Amino acid sequence: MTLVFGLLLSSREVKAQSRGFFVPYSTAGFGIGTSSYYGDLAPYRRPLASTFKMARWSVGGNYTRHFTPRIAARASFIYARIAGDDYIMNRDSKHETSIFYARNLHFRNDLKEFSVQGIYKLTPDNRSYDRRPQLGWYLFAGVALTAHNPKALDSLKGDWVKLQPLGTEGQGNEGYEKPYSLVQFAIPMGIGVRYKINSKFDISAELGYRKTFTDYLDDAHGNYADPALFADDPLAAHMANRSAEQIAVRKGVDRTDGVRRFLQANYQGMDNVPNPLETLPTTGFAAPGTARGNSPTQKDAYLFGMIHIHYMLPSQIKCPPLK
Repeated sequence: MTLVFGLLLSSREVKAQSRGFFVPYSTAGFGIGTSSYYGDLAPYRRPLASTFKMARWSVGGNYTRHFTPRIAARASFIYARIAGDDYIMNRDSKHETSIFYARNLHFRNDLKEFSVQGIYKLTPDNRSYDRRPQLGWYLFAGVALTAHNPKALDSLKGDWVKLQPLGTEGQGNEGYEKPYSLVQFAIPMGIGVRYKINSKFDISAELGYRKTFTDYLDDAHGNYADPALFADDPLAAHMANRSAEQIAVRKGVDRTDGVRRFLQANYQGMDNVPNPLETLPTTGFAAPGTARGNSPTQKDAYLFGMIHIHYMLPSQIKCPPLK
């Protein structure tokens, strides 16, 4: 039975190719690359800095089915890390006097994304995978489900702490928003280029932007909460407002002089402040009800830049030799 089925399948593919019909095929791929985040700690208005200053890693695999010379679909899983840091993004003289430097938030977030995407090949295939063009461009878009869990470094113990259970903006308390979900939808879209190594292997490079429907990849969204909410949870109080911390914890750098320059640039009568970190709260900065996130209406996003190796999966059943 296997012999007969194999001969029939082989015969059909040979006839399809001889008539000029496209023979569908499948590939399996593995990729590595970078990941970048855009949001409250990496603003869209500074695209180069947001893309490159805090770029992290990504790794993933995919299965792709090529239905026609131009149309394919793939299922993909990517594991990646994104990160943001107010100090790193704003430590230069141009941005040190911004409110984001004084805010002093940071995070990292490990993403686990499963997506289904449609692919449109700008350079069409020929009638079989082994006759595909040497170089080809393509576009892709689809839908993704992403699991995430933002964390920040506890400067007291040196541990990375999960932020969502702490309710850093008062989430879960009366008069505040409910806790945000750790599973979110996203829309992947992007462009790629593929190069044929040989009949069985391709290499591709692509940029894939992810539009999300959450503003909490970085745990920053709305306003500072009333500190009284954290009276019984000193860790939550510590993570909710880090503006008066002396050390930028990820870099281990003293912020005192930077906060002094921030006060001098934004408030009158701050030229001879002896202790700017103690003075900062007296200005009303980071007071309850003031903005902790940049724009509650603007959602977070992330970008993958990846290199993939693709293997052409056998499309024919290997038949045993006739005896």
